[in-house]
Amino acid sequence: MQILKRDSHIYLINIEWEENAMIKYYNTVNNIVVEENAPEDGSWISVIAPTEREINYIINTFELDAGFVRSSLDEEESSRIENEDDQTLIIVDYAVAEVDTMGKAVLFYTLPMGIIITKKNVITISIKDNNIIDELSSGMIKNINTNFKTRFVLQLLFRIATRFLTYLKQIDKLTTFTEKQLHATMKNQELIQLLDLGKALVYFSTSLKADQSTLNRLFKSHNIRLYEEDRDLLEDVLIEVKQAIEMSQIYSQIVNGMTEGIGAIINNNMNTVIRKLTVITILLAIPTIIFSFYGMNVEHLPLVGHPIYSILFAFAGTGIVAFFLKRNN
Repeated sequence: MQILKRDSHIYLINIEWEENAMIKYYNTVNNIVVEENAPEDGSWISVIAPTEREINYIINTFELDAGFVRSSLDEEESSRIENEDDQTLIIVDYAVAEVDTMGKAVLFYTLPMGIIITKKNVITISIKDNNIIDELSSGMIKNINTNFKTRFVLQLLFRIATRFLTYLKQIDKLTTFTEKQLHATMKNQELIQLLDLGKALVYFSTSLKADQSTLNRLFKSHNIRLYEEDRDLLEDVLIEVKQAIEMSQIYSQIVNGMTEGIGAIINNNMNTVIRKLTVITILLAIPTIIFSFYGMNVEHLPLVGHPIYSILFAFAGTGIVAFFLKRNN
């Protein structure tokens, strides 16, 4: 057990449970983000896929608004900024890429991330583990200082925006690769992949527009103090988001155009197959009709006593019809 004293409250923390939990504390030491055993003033608290017990723990320990925490864990929550007393909630959508259960395709979609700014800490709440939190916590990103809460949040938002751009470039490469595969042979797997990419671009575009609206509100917010450097960084984030929106719209148009073109090609191929089958059916119907007459008890048919001539007559009729069909394409 460890005793954690915060303001006028004293909390008992089970160290064994906390190590297994997805609640981690980070501080900046010598310009490097390092993990700590307990939170301090200026710490960044990362919460990933918390259990009900962990949710109650962070609400009580850090005196958070329960609605802020629950909203951050709602997959359908839209991007927004909200203030309550001395706490600010920022919900933004971030991009996710993962391989499907069959291991044959990459799925792209978005999930919300909650960022709660209190007087002493920044708390990020995610539904599942993601690359953005991993990059920040592993020290891959330089000049991260958890004590400067506003700047830390803006750097986090900048990483979210750049991650969108990275995945959009990957989608563009996958689209080009899928197009080449479809030129060689049209399989359902490539068609499904193309439809998934189109759907992902719609998700990205929708989430980016919502994030852009939230960032614009953050720019005008009076609850978060922005210094000159912070405003410059926020402008950079807005530029990245705007660029990502434009890219997602362009790629979406390309994918939609490819989908419509492939649909037209499939319909044309189907019409060609049906036309060939129709011609074959007509040609096979001619000898069938002739032989049907000779198979009946009908008198006075020509060449009744010479079956070889009736066969030749059937082939001749079929050839003449085939000639006229070929002539008229």
